[in-house]
Order: sequence, then C-alpha cells, then structure tokens
Amino acid sequence: MHTFTVWAPDASTVSLVLTQSLEMTKADDGWWSLEVADAGPGTDYAFSVDGSDPMPDPRSAWQPEGVHGPSRVFDASRFGWSDAEWAGRDVRGAVFYELHLGTFTPEGTLDAAAGHLDYLVALGVQVVSLLPVAAFPGKHGWGYDGVDLYAVHAPYGGPEALQQFVDRCHAVGLAVCLDVVYNHLGPSGNYLGSFGPYFTDKHTTPWGPAVNLDDTGSHEVRRWILDNALRWFRDFHFDALRLDAVHALQDDSPQHLLAQLSTETAALSAELGRPLGLVAESDLNDPAMVTPVADGGRGMTAQWSDDFHHALHTLLTGERAGYYEDFAQPGVFAKTLTQVFLHDGSYSSFRGKDWGRPVDPAKHRGSEFLAYTSNHDQVGNRALGDRPALSPGQLAIGAALVITSPYTPMLFMGEEWGASTPWRFFTDHDEPELADAVRTGRRSEFAAFGWDAEEIPDPQDPETWRSSVLDWTELDQSPHRELLAWYRDLLALRARDDDLRDDRIGSATVTSGDDWLVVGRGALRVVVNLGEEERVVPVDGVPSYEVMTFGTSDQVTDGVALSGRSVAVWAV
Repeated sequence: MHTFTVWAPDASTVSLVLTQSLEMTKADDGWWSLEVADAGPGTDYAFSVDGSDPMPDPRSAWQPEGVHGPSRVFDASRFGWSDAEWAGRDVRGAVFYELHLGTFTPEGTLDAAAGHLDYLVALGVQVVSLLPVAAFPGKHGWGYDGVDLYAVHAPYGGPEALQQFVDRCHAVGLAVCLDVVYNHLGPSGNYLGSFGPYFTDKHTTPWGPAVNLDDTGSHEVRRWILDNALRWFRDFHFDALRLDAVHALQDDSPQHLLAQLSTETAALSAELGRPLGLVAESDLNDPAMVTPVADGGRGMTAQWSDDFHHALHTLLTGERAGYYEDFAQPGVFAKTLTQVFLHDGSYSSFRGKDWGRPVDPAKHRGSEFLAYTSNHDQVGNRALGDRPALSPGQLAIGAALVITSPYTPMLFMGEEWGASTPWRFFTDHDEPELADAVRTGRRSEFAAFGWDAEEIPDPQDPETWRSSVLDWTELDQSPHRELLAWYRDLLALRARDDDLRDDRIGSATVTSGDDWLVVGRGALRVVVNLGEEERVVPVDGVPSYEVMTFGTSDQVTDGVALSGRSVAVWAV
C-alpha cells in the first residue's frame, strides 16, 4: 500500500502513471493524491499534468533512469542505522574536507569513497563535506545543476548508498555535511514549472527566473525547500548542510527563508538530541548571516569566508587579476586573519561599490567563518581548473596559515598532498543544443580575459572529467608524501593545542615585512618566509624550541633563520 501525492494547484487533471494511468483526487490546498494497494518501495511511477507526457515527482527520492525517467518509491525508514551512539558534532571549529564523489575515486561512488574514511580520520578530518548529490543530468557533473532535489544521483549509488555512507562515517567518528542548492535549478530535467509556480519573474538571478520564495504560491515552494533540508537531517542523519550562494535566495517575505530554516532546524535538533549545522556560502560579507534569528539575523551556524581565501591566495601566488586586485595591498592578509572581512563597508573595486559590514568580536567567534586555501569554486572556476601553481613549501605555508587560524579550517580534496590533478568544470548533457551552449558559454567567459577558445577544456569531453579524478598513487611519491605528513602533523598539533583552537576574533596577531610574516597564537609563533632565499625572520618573544617545520629553521639572536619558501612553528 502506498499513497502518492503531488502539488499541482492550477491543474485540471493529474494522473498517476504506473503500468496504466490512474486519475488522482484534488484537495482544496492544491495537493493531489491516490492510494494504490499494490504499490510500495521499488515501484516506478510518474505524473501527467493536464495530459502531459509523464514527468518525475518533484519530491522524488530516487531517479534510477536519470532526471528524465520515472521516479521510484523509496522508504527511508527501512534502513538499519547503527549510529545510535553518535552524539553529533558542532561543526564550528571542526576540520572540514570538501569532497566531490564523482572525482574523489576512480569509481566515483559513495561506496568507493567510504573506502577512504580511515585515511580521512588519520589525516585529522572531522567533517566530510559532500558536494551536491541531488540528481542531475547525465553521469558526470559538479551537481550544481541538480533538478530532483530529493533524489540521490543514481551513478553515485542512490539513496540507500547515501544512508550507508553517512552511517559508516559516524562509525569512525566523522560528521557529514551535504551541499544543497536552493537558489536555482538546472535546465535539463527541470519539470517543476509544469506542476506549479516554483519560479517567479518577480526576481531574476544569473541563472534565470528566481525560485519563488515570496510570490503567489510561495508557501508550498518554501515547504518544498524546508522539508528537503529537514529530510537530510532526519532520514539521512546528516550533521550539517552547506547552502549554496544564499545571496541569490531573493525573498522579501516577512520572515526570510534562511531564518525560517534556522528556526525549524533548531527545533529538529532539540527533537533529535544532536547538533545540526547550517553553513552558508554568502557573497554579502554581512555578519547578520551568522547572527541568531532572535537578534534579527539569518541564524546560520557558520559561513564561508572568501575574503580570507583571496587574501591568502594573493599572498602566496602574487596573482593580481580580477577581484584579486583588491587583495594585493599591504596588510590585507593581516586584516582578514584578525577581522574576517577585507570589505567590511569599504570600497570593492570589482563590485564598484562599498560592500560588507564589520564583524563585532564581542558578538561573533572566528569558528563561525570557514577558512581555506582552495575549494571547488576557486579551483574549478579557473579557466583550466588548475590548482595553485605553488612549490611544496608555499603549499605548506598556506596550510599552516589556514589550520592555525582562529577560523574553522576547510581542505579541498587532494590539497593535503599537493595533488597534481586539476579539478575542471565538466558536464554530461544529452541535449546537443544545451551541450553546445555550455561549451560556448564557458569559452566566451574566459575569452574576455584573453584566453584562446581552444585552450579551455570542453566541459562535455569525458576527458575533462577523467583528468579531474584524484590520483591516489601520488601519496607514496615525493614531494606529495612529505606534504601529506605536514598536513597530518599540523592537524594533530591543532587538535592538542588550546592556543590554536582559540576562536576569538582578534586572538591571532600578525607582524610582517618584505616577504615574511609571523602569526602569533598564544605561546606559538607561525614563522613564514615567502621569499626564495634564506632569511632571518624577527620573532617577538624569545623562541624557545621548534615545534615543527617545513624546510629548515634555527634559533638565532634576532629571531628564526628560515630557509626560502618555508614555514615553522615555534614556541616562545
């Protein structure tokens, strides 16, 4: 016995399509329903609205034949969880590891990724952060063009495989965060507009009409999103959600969607008896994002800090093009390390206006902001999808400045061994017109920056995806082996040292000169030589002993003698 339901408020007829079409009954709230005696888990079905071709369920949990195929009934309650003792984890201050299932392993599945969980534990990771798993077109893609937000991408293994993955993570002490995209949907397989007002012309986004959060019919669209988020927590036992580009969630309602989500997540957290986190990607540079709802904020647990990334990237690479120009000025890295945002009301040249608001250290903690040397966007949205072209010493410097910061550190898969593989933009669209539009759009985007079209990898070429798959054989090779050891030692040091886990904004101090800087963290000093030649870096206080170093360092009268492009941690 199974009851099928679907929201289609303006439809005159809705049919459930099984082996035959069966007419459904409409209620006053726009929901249609039909109880079928011989249906249940594993039953394939679709809906026809006003005589349309069969379409997937907007709340489909399983699309085994892809986004254009029938939906399949899935009962999440049938899985035998073994994580009853899992108490959950407050993700603030925990070590994140951003992971794309399709390129983390050659197999590209949840089961294959689970085979590396012991490796992540040994590395010092505490939160596995999965890029989107919602069903998207084709087999290979980033997942940000998902269209069936309740379904789990079938090539990854489907919904039960995701439950199994989370259960295995909890068994080894890892929390799990899921990237969810509510600000737009992909064009291929997007049938939502045939069911109801899921989109509105009241607002526009870079991807077209906005998701309807505040126009006619928005109540059920909001519930479609809210129920989806809560379902990942309840039925799949996720510990946190990463919310993609929340600045694109245009909502003029009395209560913003994010505030409502925060309130309902807090209620579910109390019900389940474990912490549940909401991590926002926001371009607004506004601490209101992580201000409690009761205090007039959006109520997010934490948010990404691109300003920190840009400042660190510029410091290490010397890159100045585009938005990096603002971050090339002296003192910018120090500001982002001690005050979070560079643009906190100041002029942003690439936006052409004043931007952001300052973070009050009396109201906020550093752990409410994620810091990173790279992530899927900062690598994948480069023309060639290339990781930072840095020496092992420079990569070690970046790792040290992130992991010893007062922020929540995040690694992007493979960075811990200096992976040589790029991470490129790749898609797998069946429609020739859409495939060509994606290919042409990608090349046109970078032509404005002087790139030759033929230099830009074709997103539709399977080799573009294949070249982005991590090469795990590198772990046993030099210099990857040494860099991996450095990351492990840094994370172990952070785990045992109270000074490095001090998340008070302003608890870090920075002194700097030409091609050198020193970050103070309590009794520890992170000493950095950015130049190619050995130099003596002045250190406040008397260095008493070397804790760890990547390169060579020695105590001298005026501070620490440090080899070129090296970093050391000293106690004073």
